[in-house]
Amino acid sequence: MSYALVAIGASWGGLNALGEVLGRLPGDFAAPVVVAQHRAARSDDTLLASLLDGRSAITVRDADDKDALRPGLAIIAPPDYHMLIDPGVVALSCEAPVAFSRPSIDVLLESAADAYGSQVAGVILTGSNGDGARGLQAIQRRGGLAIVQDPETAERSEMPRAALDAVPSARVVALEDIAPVLTEAVGTTTRAGA
Repeated sequence: MSYALVAIGASWGGLNALGEVLGRLPGDFAAPVVVAQHRAARSDDTLLASLLDGRSAITVRDADDKDALRPGLAIIAPPDYHMLIDPGVVALSCEAPVAFSRPSIDVLLESAADAYGSQVAGVILTGSNGDGARGLQAIQRRGGLAIVQDPETAERSEMPRAALDAVPSARVVALEDIAPVLTEAVGTTTRAGA
């Protein structure tokens, strides 16, 4: 099965982990990528997206409300906003923090599961809390692909371990192998058009 959307959650240690994953995806990656990374609630914080964009063959940028999802684009939830997924677009929300987080990884993954069902590949990376476990469970229940960074390769293992407690059947993948696994699961636009 080819997946139509990749949804990634990261927290403590996320810059390095996201750099590793996004930096290894090919420029012709065939699905959009959406990311919730816990970060400070400063409205001028665009550094994360620009750092990741400089390391990646795909385009990486902060989300604007109603941004279109397209292959080869990674959209990151901006500081102090939840990012939700509707078919083909993202929506930003100032709703209350969930488990002390805005953006919330659970909100992103649960909305992705609602919008794309079995066509979502969800990934939980390093972090120091349990955010994302419930969202990954929603993806798995809808028949999507659940991937968890091997806790042994995580800067902080609490978030991957919480995800594995919630989704014991998730595929456990070392950080450096996540991008190749995603590329195999999603494909490239070159391969899709062949």
